[in-house]
Amino acid sequence: MSRKEQIERTATALFKTKGFSATSMRDLANALGIEAASIYSHIKSKEEILQRVCFRMAQEFFDALDTAESINGTATERLQRAIAAHVQVLTKNTAASAVFLHEWRHLSEPYLTEYLSLRDRYEGRFREVIREGISNGEFSVPDEKFATLMIFSGLNWIHTWYKPDGKMNPEEIAENLSAMLLTGLNNTQHNTSVNPIHLNTPN
Repeated sequence: MSRKEQIERTATALFKTKGFSATSMRDLANALGIEAASIYSHIKSKEEILQRVCFRMAQEFFDALDTAESINGTATERLQRAIAAHVQVLTKNTAASAVFLHEWRHLSEPYLTEYLSLRDRYEGRFREVIREGISNGEFSVPDEKFATLMIFSGLNWIHTWYKPDGKMNPEEIAENLSAMLLTGLNNTQHNTSVNPIHLNTPN
C-alpha cells in the first residue's frame, strides 16, 4: 500500500469515528505516526480525501448496479439484484460507506452538486424499476419515490451494525433484507414470489 493509500484509509476511518469536521490534519498525522507537514507532500487537504472517497464509492455503486441490471427478469427480480448489489458495496468497506453516506455534506462546490446529481441518478434507477413493477401489477405502492426512500432507509444503516465475522454474510443479509422489503411492495393479488437471488460477484 502506498503512503497516499495509507493516508486515505486512515483518514476514512477517522472521518467515520470522529466526523469530517472534527478530524484535523494533526489527528491524521498522529494516527499515521508521521509529522503533519509531511502529509501535504501526498495530499492537498483533507477535503481531497473526502472527494476521493465519495466519488470512488459512487462509481462502485454504479458499477455494481450495472452488473445487477445486466440480467433480464421481472421487476421484482431486478429490484432484488439491485438491493443485493447495494448491500455488497456497503459491506465491502463500512468505513468508506459511512463517509459516503454521511460526510458528503462537507464537500465544497462544484463537488457537492456533482455528488447530489450522481445520487439522484442512482436512486432514479431504483425508482424506474419500481415504477415498472407498479405498472405491470407486481408492486402495490402509492408512489415509487416513497418506496425508494423506504428501501434506502432500510439499507443505508447496514454499515453501523455489519460485522464480517457476524452471523450473516453479505449475500445472506441481502437475501433477508430484500425479502422483507419486497414483501411490503408486492401486490398480494399478483403471483410473483420473492425468492433468494444470488449474485456471482465477490464480497
